[in-house]
Amino acid sequence: MSFNNIGLSADILRAVSEQGYNEPTPIQRQAIPVVLKGKDILAGAQTGTGKTAAFTLPLLELIHEHAQGKGNRPIRALVITPTRELAAQVGESVSVYGKHLPLRSAVIFGGVKINAQIDKLRHGVDILIATPGRLLDHAHQRTVDLSKIEILVLDEADRMLDMGFIHDIRKVMKLLPKDRQTLLFSATYSNEIKQLANDLLNEPELIEVARRNTAAEKVAQVVYPVDKNRKRELLSHMIGANNWQQVLVFTRTKHGANRLAQQLEKDGLTAAAIHGNKSQGARTRALAAFKSRDVRVLVATDIAARGLDIDQLPHVINFELPNVPEDYVHRIGRTGRAGNEGEAISLVCVDELKLLKDIEKLLKREIRKEVIPGYEVDPSIKAESIQNGRKGRNGRQANNFKSSGSSDEHKTRSKPNKRKQAVKRKSKETQESLYKTSNKGVSKQQRSKTINKKPAKPNRVAALFGG
Repeated sequence: MSFNNIGLSADILRAVSEQGYNEPTPIQRQAIPVVLKGKDILAGAQTGTGKTAAFTLPLLELIHEHAQGKGNRPIRALVITPTRELAAQVGESVSVYGKHLPLRSAVIFGGVKINAQIDKLRHGVDILIATPGRLLDHAHQRTVDLSKIEILVLDEADRMLDMGFIHDIRKVMKLLPKDRQTLLFSATYSNEIKQLANDLLNEPELIEVARRNTAAEKVAQVVYPVDKNRKRELLSHMIGANNWQQVLVFTRTKHGANRLAQQLEKDGLTAAAIHGNKSQGARTRALAAFKSRDVRVLVATDIAARGLDIDQLPHVINFELPNVPEDYVHRIGRTGRAGNEGEAISLVCVDELKLLKDIEKLLKREIRKEVIPGYEVDPSIKAESIQNGRKGRNGRQANNFKSSGSSDEHKTRSKPNKRKQAVKRKSKETQESLYKTSNKGVSKQQRSKTINKKPAKPNRVAALFGG
């Protein structure tokens, strides 16, 4: 099947052809016709499979097909992403594929001044791409009207939940019309994602192009056991000995990323760090230098695991394994994109053996292990516990983002409000007292269950997963 037979207009097909694409990828082939029919979808696709175009192309088609007349332009399509980089990537895709259409789009995210964004919104926008925090900033200032949204896209929904944006997402949902088309894209399917899909989607169609929670098939994965204090030495040796010119390296912490980049510079390798504490300008410059190969090594935290779109990136190295197994899939998804081959290397010390086991459990297979001569592990070194971040829901380890203005990647859950808690306790005590008269002979535990019981919502999504 070619793009010509998938239901897109001539202007969009022209833009697609100008980018050198002739045939849709599997996710595009499955998703585009369903979206054009106006249906909700729950789509599972690995990064690098053409996922962004899978919703961008039909979104442009639908918005253009029912274009508004001259005058005021209400925002009709909203794409929400977890990170600035991913928002910018989606915005670029909308601009490229919609270049021959009379539509306007805007990208808004935190970490930059809000005034320029307000000015662009005032001039009218058809399609808005936003991160959750900055979108709510605009909503609170009444500089954005979401009441006319026809299509909502949640891109990388699992990452948004990992980053603690679930409450922001639910706040945004209250600002949208209930009668809308919703597209939810997620690389992994956790229980939280299934619950979110059940809450937001209306009889969705499930679209999958690969087994759930899996790494890209064309990525060769290997683990090199090494002592923690020799990781940086081995990393420099591998890059130099193999003459690698473009390497993406992941660390767990922002401080660790900065330190490693500085150490690599001392080893004679041009390196830059990218993470949530960097300004948007610094992140953009570092990424541009890496893409142009002026920087040989880009050291990143998991904040960059989504939204970094680098053509034919050959090597991804886990300098430290992630605490959340799903993040491993997202990290190595930066290579092996669009059908290209890639290599994912993990430098694993004794402290990380449990993390490695969890990753292999998620992948449902063992990763190949190789020992590099001269870097054999010292068996006398005992494992130490890894303390990083805060525990998320269900005991999962979440990223420890420090609050810093309205930058979306710096969100943290606020401390409990003691006054509100006291009011809630008093309200519950009053409620219990009202039940005492009508529940004589009933135990306190049974009364508590009656008070707190909420009506069960039918799970429309469960059937899609066979349960």
